[in-house]
Amino acid sequence: MDQEILNRLLTAEKKIDAIYIAVNKTRKYILINAIITIVMLLLPILGALLFLPTVLNGLDAVTGNLSALDIEL
Repeated sequence: MDQEILNRLLTAEKKIDAIYIAVNKTRKYILINAIITIVMLLLPILGALLFLPTVLNGLDAVTGNLSALDIEL
């Protein structure tokens, strides 16, 4: 009887260890996924913040510095 209980405890311990490893892999996968998602959202925003003023200045130069306030009706 004691040997049967010991065998069951050892089996349960092996299963718990396997579950622990699987949970750690899942946690790392979710963490990496979250980091990649944040980076993929922030890079275009930062790029737009850095690149948009240059584009607007170039557009302003091409249009001849026209603005809505300079137009007289």
